[in-house]
Amino acid sequence: MNTDQEYTVVVNGKPAGPYSLSELTTLNIKPNTFVRKPGMDDYKEAHAMPELRELLGFTFQKTAPQYFAAFDQRLLASVIDHFLIVMVYSVIILTSYIYIQEKQERIMAFLVPFPLVFLIKLIYASFAEASKNRATIGKKLLNIKVTDLEGSRISVGTSFIRNFSKILSVIPLFFGYLYSFLNKKNQCWHDIAANTLVIKDRLI
Repeated sequence: MNTDQEYTVVVNGKPAGPYSLSELTTLNIKPNTFVRKPGMDDYKEAHAMPELRELLGFTFQKTAPQYFAAFDQRLLASVIDHFLIVMVYSVIILTSYIYIQEKQERIMAFLVPFPLVFLIKLIYASFAEASKNRATIGKKLLNIKVTDLEGSRISVGTSFIRNFSKILSVIPLFFGYLYSFLNKKNQCWHDIAANTLVIKDRLI
């Protein structure tokens, strides 16, 4: 396969190609035409790709996200994250049982520090969602990520506010989470508090 032919272009709603970079100049590519090349997780609009901006004379146009993660995706991502953290926690506690013989003491050793799971999740999520990936392991597996209202990476401070504000979504019997069904951008109360979105990849 010719490695120079690497760009797939969406024409009339269907992928076409692959085309080489030079061949793209013969196509009627507009700034909002969807283009993809190997290594990309999903299609991007042509103006979002530096080499196409240079080749075709486009300027970068920042656009707000239009595809938002559904409640079930967000819930499953959270379950995965908590499961992984609890597994690590359990391994550490079980290892400590080497030095703890009494049954009652073992039970207490497991239960007393358990609230740390939620603290660890808060700290981990705050840094992971502000990282380059913009997602925890659970979110990354579900191909969803946390962004600001324009789809850009958020700061650690904003991420901490978002994750700490989840208490607002939990207190009224989890209505703050269920509110996402009433919000056109699927935002929960903690998303609104931090001015964030949870977006998903565009599907072609």
